[in-house]
Amino acid sequence: MRRDTPGAPGPLITVLGASGFVGSAVVRALARRPVRLRAVARRPCTPPPGPARTTVVRCDLTDRAALADAVAGPDAAVHLLLGDGAWRAAGSEPGAERVNVGVMRDLVEVLRPRPADGAPALVLYGGAASQVGLVPREPLDGSETDRPETPYDRQKLSAEQILKQATAEGRVRGVSLRLPTVFGEGAAPGAVDRGVVSAMARQALAGRTLTLWNDGTVRRDLLHVDDAAAAFTAALDRPDRLIGRHWLIGSGRGEALGDVFRLVAAAVSVRTGRPPVAVVPMPPPAHAPATDFGSVTIDASAFRAATGWCPRVPLAEGVRRTVAALPRQRWDEDG
Repeated sequence: MRRDTPGAPGPLITVLGASGFVGSAVVRALARRPVRLRAVARRPCTPPPGPARTTVVRCDLTDRAALADAVAGPDAAVHLLLGDGAWRAAGSEPGAERVNVGVMRDLVEVLRPRPADGAPALVLYGGAASQVGLVPREPLDGSETDRPETPYDRQKLSAEQILKQATAEGRVRGVSLRLPTVFGEGAAPGAVDRGVVSAMARQALAGRTLTLWNDGTVRRDLLHVDDAAAAFTAALDRPDRLIGRHWLIGSGRGEALGDVFRLVAAAVSVRTGRPPVAVVPMPPPAHAPATDFGSVTIDASAFRAATGWCPRVPLAEGVRRTVAALPRQRWDEDG
């Protein structure tokens, strides 16, 4: 199903996973530009306002023929698909590997340029900083050897390697942006953050205690979804120095999760007028992966130097916006 909205012509940019949390934010950012924008997703996707000429395509991208039709003739494609159940289900969800790896394999084949096509299409991939595995040092800068620990990270790394190989062979011009923990308010109905910040905010809004594994000193580099979207638009603007490599994206700050949970509790308290819910430490479950206990801080200076990008949403503001949006998102989901 396709719906067009009027706008100015320009380069054709296709976003795969356009109804997802990060994908919808990228679509919203690109809609502000004079481009031809193709938003591809399984779920309904309403074109956001802006000068872009937007086409919405609903299809199952694990169907190679549907994928080929959806990405026909782009100047650039932004690959932001995520299997059902997100990262924790990658090893148990039957279709996860097909989504997380198989679509990339098909994508670089269907985008293979013909002799008359000129330069190969630019492909931006939403990778994960966690692909490195157990963090060998802080901060991470992207030069580390990858030793992925979880099925999800192995799948993400496989997809990235397919993209790099296709770039080396001249089939596409690939760039992988490895994202840290991304959080924030959804850019569209149904585009819900299912990460730790929003999960704790939902708990606090319901008046429930926030349970914290161990002592809360484990750190995470938390990046607001608007800043993640801006990283992709920056890469689209200045791709030449990026092609053929992966780049780490992050805020540059490792935030202790205990402090983050207390910040969430305080933001909910301001929102509701109730006292902040308690933040209580507890032992982690036996099934928790080892990567849950390693601290992560990202050094994105290489990407910043190459593109001019920098994160602009402070953590406290991002948490406040996330908390404010959650009641509206529940209404969207229920309605």
